[in-house]
Amino acid sequence: MARKRAEKVERPSKDSIKKAKRIFKYMRPYRGMFIVGWIFLILSTSAGMIFPFLMGKLLGSGSQSPSTMEESIQLIKLDNLSSVILALFILFISQAIFSFFRVVIFTNVTEKTLRDVRSDAFSRLIHMPMDFFNQNKVGELTSRISADITQVQETLRTTIAEFFRQMVTIFGGIIILAFISWKLALIMLATVPVVAIVAVIFGRFIKRLSKEAQDESAKSNAVLEESLMGISNVKSFTNENLLIGKYATLIESIKSLNIKSGLWRGVFVSFIIFCVFGAIVIVIWQGILMTQGPNPELGSQEFFAFIMYTVMMGASIGSLPSLYANIQKTLGATENLMELIQNDSEREILKGTEKPTISGALKFKGVNFAYPQRPDVQVLNELSIEVEKNQTIGLVGSSGAGKSTIASLLLNYYPITGGSLEFDATSIDVIDVHHLREQMAIVPQEVILFAGSIEENIAFGRHDAAHDEIVEAAKQANAWEFISGFPDGLETQVGDRGIQLSGGQKQRIAIARAILKNPTILILDEATSALDSESEKLVQDALERLMKNRTSIVIAHRLSTIRSADQIYVLENGSVVEKGKHDELIAKKGIYTRLVELQKVGQ
Repeated sequence: MARKRAEKVERPSKDSIKKAKRIFKYMRPYRGMFIVGWIFLILSTSAGMIFPFLMGKLLGSGSQSPSTMEESIQLIKLDNLSSVILALFILFISQAIFSFFRVVIFTNVTEKTLRDVRSDAFSRLIHMPMDFFNQNKVGELTSRISADITQVQETLRTTIAEFFRQMVTIFGGIIILAFISWKLALIMLATVPVVAIVAVIFGRFIKRLSKEAQDESAKSNAVLEESLMGISNVKSFTNENLLIGKYATLIESIKSLNIKSGLWRGVFVSFIIFCVFGAIVIVIWQGILMTQGPNPELGSQEFFAFIMYTVMMGASIGSLPSLYANIQKTLGATENLMELIQNDSEREILKGTEKPTISGALKFKGVNFAYPQRPDVQVLNELSIEVEKNQTIGLVGSSGAGKSTIASLLLNYYPITGGSLEFDATSIDVIDVHHLREQMAIVPQEVILFAGSIEENIAFGRHDAAHDEIVEAAKQANAWEFISGFPDGLETQVGDRGIQLSGGQKQRIAIARAILKNPTILILDEATSALDSESEKLVQDALERLMKNRTSIVIAHRLSTIRSADQIYVLENGSVVEKGKHDELIAKKGIYTRLVELQKVGQ
């Protein structure tokens, strides 16, 4: 993969440029304003091209050697100087106005465009299938939306305009120089082909180094984010130094790549400076020779104008390497962004459109399943489970038996690879995924709360819920007692991922969230397995209220929580090996009985 990526970057292929150009579709709504910005850019650039001509007039007006006092007075006639100076000030004012509007308009278009890109990128990420997140690290994805967009922002705002300005200056200057003196113009142009060839070679090389540095930066961000998200594990296993070393290796790589890029950019810039300013010296030398003698080929005003244009062109050519390298770097960043945005979301992959009434009855019929990243490892084998409306079903089995996978398939996180899954006799394949998930709620073993208030986290179950409904949900979840004990009540901040709350408190907030959603189908994924006895009792009481009058799928670690289930399915290697009520399974003295006895011994 790394070799393939490197090949793609080394040559600015048509495909990579095509991907990068897709960002301009986000500028279409603002193309009118963008065109106006370009008009001001052209005006300001054109005004800049007049400056050397007027300066040549100003400098050349006093460079001739007068033979008499009368000629001297005529040569520096105030009216002539005043007109040139007045023209220069008018030029400066015009250029200042043009530049102001160009900067303001380009900034407005850029920010509106990137707002849309950010929104689209986030919307795409949110709607990506679960397998996408199995393949990509969160830190790398956030880096794409933050670092890459920042790179694009700078280019759209200033780099493109500056690149255009310098190119117009160079080519416009060449045309003007040819009119002034074609001989001197040819001397100056002798350096252009060399510079152009070197620019292309160095530009490709620098783009590859920049892309590699961006990739390493994304990896370092992933390590940083994962370390901070799992800080309790880092500290408990005393792996601070391990992660510091891992992060140091990555940032060392970033440093090396950027230093290498800087080294070659320095070589390139030095080469350009030598060629350009060396050419300027030769041009000045030849120009001076052409102004001398009884019949000079070049007048002093033309010579000074030529020098001014040459210096301006030299500065423009000298700025091209960094601008070109920046554009190459932006091409890589834009390509990454567009690849992210162009990935198929769940909306494209899951094409179901039907919105049937879901009562809670569901049926797994001979379901086979393997995760996309491990297609050779079968997780579910000919699994058949039938659940009637408002039944409570228990799923038990050893770790890896497929219990949580069943929950993922119910939520349509992954497509099944064989068999069928039906809700009220309607295949999951034809049901609109958003409609399906609206009928469900899940209380997981590890509750993730969002940074914000308790009220905001409960309202995540139904964002349009009234305050009184949130309070009632908290009471039913046995959460109101501890919530009301906080000084800020529902406005209490839970911290990043709910770190300021205990496990039992987080579980009860998750239950309140599910109660507020009022789902048809409830999934409890080992919701009490990590709690102490007191917290478990409070949570279990809340769960029992929550499970009333709805279909409940209970993935149980503590088997005591499913004693009253309508049906218990015992899973092993992805298949149902036993099923029945608690007493029936105990009487069989099979796997379920052994699991119950093992738990009794463990207690």
